[in-house]
Amino acid sequence: MENNIVEEFNAYRSKMNDAILKDNNKIIKRIFNLDTNAFTEGALPKKTKELIGLGNSMVLRCDDCVRYHLEACYKLDVSKEEVVEALSVSLLIGGTIVIPHLRRAYEYWDALENASK
Repeated sequence: MENNIVEEFNAYRSKMNDAILKDNNKIIKRIFNLDTNAFTEGALPKKTKELIGLGNSMVLRCDDCVRYHLEACYKLDVSKEEVVEALSVSLLIGGTIVIPHLRRAYEYWDALENASK
């Protein structure tokens, strides 16, 4: 199952994003566009922005967001050490309530690494 969590997450996310965007709601489309554009290269490199997104997602306890940013970090060749350091800061800021999300983040990162083997 572990290797499938990446595929399952991406398939579900893609399917539901398509369904949401199909309704052609201007506000939703603009939010999606802002989200996409916020993570492009700028004064801060994309890698830094993704690590910030990961940290914020951990503290907000959004597992889908954590998975999304973990995958983006993985594709940008962010090292596991960098990810773990970012996650540790999130744990400090968010407190022990973040621990279950930390577990799932580790599980997802392992699945990303295993999927590329």
